[in-house]
Amino acid sequence: MKTPALRHVTLALLCGPFLAALPARAQSAPGQSNPSQSSDDTQLKQVIIFGRHGVRTPILPDTYLDGFSAMLFPTFTDSSGAPLGVGVLTPNGATDETILGSYFRLWLTQEGLLTGHDQADANFVYFRANNTPLITGTATAFWTGMLPTATPHIQVVAQGSDPLFDPVDAGVAQLDYPTAVAAVNGRLGSNPQALATAYAPELALTRSILFDYPVSTTPAPLTPTGKTDVTALPITLGAGDTSLPVTIGGLTQVIEAIDPFVMEYTDGLPDAQVGWGQLTTGSINQTFRLYDLLLDLEFRTPYLASVQSSNLASHIVRSMMQASSGSGIWGALANPSTKVIALIASNTNIVGLAGLFHLDWLLPGYEADVSAPSGALVFELRQSQSSGAYIVRTVYIAQTMDQLRNQTAFTLAAPPPSAPVFIPGCSVDNATFDCPLTTFIGIANQVIDPHSADLVH
Repeated sequence: MKTPALRHVTLALLCGPFLAALPARAQSAPGQSNPSQSSDDTQLKQVIIFGRHGVRTPILPDTYLDGFSAMLFPTFTDSSGAPLGVGVLTPNGATDETILGSYFRLWLTQEGLLTGHDQADANFVYFRANNTPLITGTATAFWTGMLPTATPHIQVVAQGSDPLFDPVDAGVAQLDYPTAVAAVNGRLGSNPQALATAYAPELALTRSILFDYPVSTTPAPLTPTGKTDVTALPITLGAGDTSLPVTIGGLTQVIEAIDPFVMEYTDGLPDAQVGWGQLTTGSINQTFRLYDLLLDLEFRTPYLASVQSSNLASHIVRSMMQASSGSGIWGALANPSTKVIALIASNTNIVGLAGLFHLDWLLPGYEADVSAPSGALVFELRQSQSSGAYIVRTVYIAQTMDQLRNQTAFTLAAPPPSAPVFIPGCSVDNATFDCPLTTFIGIANQVIDPHSADLVH
């Protein structure tokens, strides 16, 4: 049975805006001075870690991928040399995830959210993962680093799709595919084939790697007999499915062909097996501009971000409201006393949420807005000790490709790279782009589509 406080909050949410603002508590308005501009007097009250899965094997079998290249794709194996399956977390990927979890353990202990007593701390931690072995394995590895002596407890939706991460499949949101195609087409001037010209250098590099010749070769060699030149396939638009809402013709096959490259490098395969010895981190990033393009079109396009990410955004914001108010709220995750919420899903989920709020970041060694393996978008709910005001501080954090490859350990003095994230319409002008919680709730009310979110899951 709901408590009177919970009934009151629920009624306010249902009768007012989709996300009801909290009572004002000396919040700083955007553009006004903030204590953290001169000194940080804030205390971390809750952290929401929204992470991508770790380094994995390719999502398609080598027998399929080999049709795109002059040489055979390398096989990912376990420590015994046995081949790993398709789209699974690699042993090295799990180790890297545990390393990142260990860093969060150090940081959250320093911030006072963890005590170092894992069994007790586990009572205030909530982990939820999309229910695939890749992602639940990632969540377990991250937990093992953060709470090494506590038994991992990962929340999953056992039957059907998780509405938090797959709201369309779960029936929470309705995607109109003709509108989705039109929205993407509108961003391309109704000429998707123009992408072949705009990204000609990336496509030329991709072809040279797949067919094993220097990119400077003129004219480029003919396509090997029996192979498909994915870079020459027409780029067209059509209705897709819940995994890829809009089909983008040949660009989809390009992405399938280059997807293994970053995993080959970050998993520590020998140099000769990373793009058949032709790739460095710089050239991997250049080819991955094509991958980032696909993600941007499919998940950051405003209509698609609204439908696919509103439910997740609603639950994240409600969880902050719940923690700041101390009262249970429908649609929030865990309970008011939960200090750490970790949500583990895919790069598509992170890109979509970033698109909904127009968030951007840039980390060393990556292109802009890349959702790197194991990387996470982190929302810190903080409270000013002088005014009592609640703020949201957002950070993107990820290991570099070399740190993943070398399994680099971290300390508080030598942390993984991170970047403060500016929230348009909310962040104040300070080094950490602090955002008053009440303003953040207002922004959320503007961007969240109430028809694509619920108050249950």
